[in-house]
Amino acid sequence: MLRDRKRLQDDASRPAPGDMGLGAGLRLWESRLAPCEAAANGYKQAMPAIRLFGLPTDINSSFERGAAAGPAAIRAALFSDRGNMASELGPEIGTDIAFTDDGDLPLTENTSHDDAAIRRHVVMLHEDGEVPLALGGDHAVSFPLVEAAATCFGPVNILHFDAHPDLYDDFAGNPRSHASPFARICEGGHAKRLVQVGIRTLNRHCREQAARFGVEVIPMAEFTPDDVPVLDGPLYISIDLDGIDPSAAPGVAHPEPGGLTVREVLAALHKQTAPIVGADIVEHHPGRDIGGVTAILGAKLARELAALIDRNGSYKN
Repeated sequence: MLRDRKRLQDDASRPAPGDMGLGAGLRLWESRLAPCEAAANGYKQAMPAIRLFGLPTDINSSFERGAAAGPAAIRAALFSDRGNMASELGPEIGTDIAFTDDGDLPLTENTSHDDAAIRRHVVMLHEDGEVPLALGGDHAVSFPLVEAAATCFGPVNILHFDAHPDLYDDFAGNPRSHASPFARICEGGHAKRLVQVGIRTLNRHCREQAARFGVEVIPMAEFTPDDVPVLDGPLYISIDLDGIDPSAAPGVAHPEPGGLTVREVLAALHKQTAPIVGADIVEHHPGRDIGGVTAILGAKLARELAALIDRNGSYKN
């Protein structure tokens, strides 16, 4: 196990693709004849390789910044000797599951520039038949992540865990706010179906937005994992850590009591059987954490998502 962890840590120390420099990254992108050509041609590995990468940005946070430090905290917990690489589904990262840590993308706090960098990275992974697993950062990053997945596979089905629906048309004058990514995703036609779990802050505006876009909001009151549908592929999973009750995930900027338990999240995840084309874990604010428990939770969810991606196999158009 220690040997496997050392190999993964060595992988993590390699420069991220973006660390080659923006010019090199752009030249690599421009050398491609067409985005996701391999995906469009139906080429896939028998079992998908999972590529972890961090998106250290919180420029679009609305209350307080701090989520930019989330990827480093979750990664440290993931590779810590405190735990191991086993998942509750059985397979182990690095032993049974092909898994590489690309490090953090070199984001600049210029939203349009960062969105383009995220899209480039995700599309290149999909061209190689690999599945992106992103660590945020604030929830605004989900927009370019989903947009890139939809570029490759067409509109995706989305399973979204969160205390907030993130459907604001324009929050505080910022249409790219972390309170607005799913409005942008729906407007762009990138979601075939959007199911939201854990929502407990649905105001009038977001209720109207949910109706406008046909979003399926599963009420938190009397919630059970049986309420969560089994979605078809291509499936994208987005986990905002504030969807989980603050007793288990205090390290977030917007804690909301009455949330999901970790067991409920895992049950809703494990029942999904469709091929997964991408996932993110976002909104960890280490400055608000207590004893690192939220980072440890983020690391556990990364392991479980990796195992689920591996179990469900590759998506074929």
